[in-house]
Parts: sequence; structure tokens; C-alpha cells
Amino acid sequence: MSLEGLRGAQKIAIGTKQTIKMAKNNKAKVVFVAQDAENRITRPVIDICKEKKIKVVEVPQMAELGKACRIKVGAAMAAIIEE
Repeated sequence: MSLEGLRGAQKIAIGTKQTIKMAKNNKAKVVFVAQDAENRITRPVIDICKEKKIKVVEVPQMAELGKACRIKVGAAMAAIIEE
């Protein structure tokens, strides 16, 4: 899935806390992680996704991910939420 899927999604979680919460509760369908975000922030989410078998899509830059989420700042991660 590409960032177009994120742009078109009706329900998304933006940021570390919300993405972790959705992944832990099995509500995240796909998680997007910025490659330029700090590893100490992204590693726990990636580990949870591996454990829960949630697809992880890497995005080159936080600014690009933030733009796809329709916010004016960068985002380390975001998730498409199952409805």
C-alpha cells in the first residue's frame, strides 16, 4: 500500500501514541513509519506490528508522511484504522 491509501483513508491515527494504541488493540490495518524518525521511537511500533502481523510501510521522510495525513507538520508514524 502506498501513501495514496493513507490519503484516501477515512479513519487514521497520527503520531506515536495513537498508532501504538491502535496496533495494540488490533485496530490498525496498515502502519506507516517515517525512515528519518528516531529509531527509539519507531522500533517499539515496528515490534508490535511484527507480533500482531500488521503490515508496515516505510516512508522516506516525516514531512512526506505528515502531508499525507493532511497535517502541516511531520509525522513519525500513522496508521489506517479498520472500521
